[in-house]
Amino acid sequence: MAHHWKDLTIELEEKAGTVAAAAEALGKAGVNIEGICGFVVGDKGVGHVLVADAAKARQALQSAGARVTGEQEVLVLEIEDKPGALGKVTRKIADAGVSLNAVYLATKTRVVLGARDLQKARAAVGEGAASRQ
Repeated sequence: MAHHWKDLTIELEEKAGTVAAAAEALGKAGVNIEGICGFVVGDKGVGHVLVADAAKARQALQSAGARVTGEQEVLVLEIEDKPGALGKVTRKIADAGVSLNAVYLATKTRVVLGARDLQKARAAVGEGAASRQ
């Protein structure tokens, strides 16, 4: 059965220790962080966390003071580690008329792609793409 990865959008206070607390809470809950990215907007830390168990991750993050503001199923693909690889994949999705709402690299050379029409994005990259779902 295909695995469905979840991307959680989170907000944290922009101060020392909040990322550490969130990461520690996930670890204590037994949730592996498959991918993560973060940045600051105004006075808030905003991040995306890729997990397999969204319910467990949500509970752990909230216990650490993070606000979970979004959850979506995402497409996780293995891509080549070379110039132009991301462009090839995202061009296929764009040519299918799909707008991405999240793109970040996870561990190694996996790229995380969030889109409003995930099924159409999946179809755009085809069955030939090595995907981890």
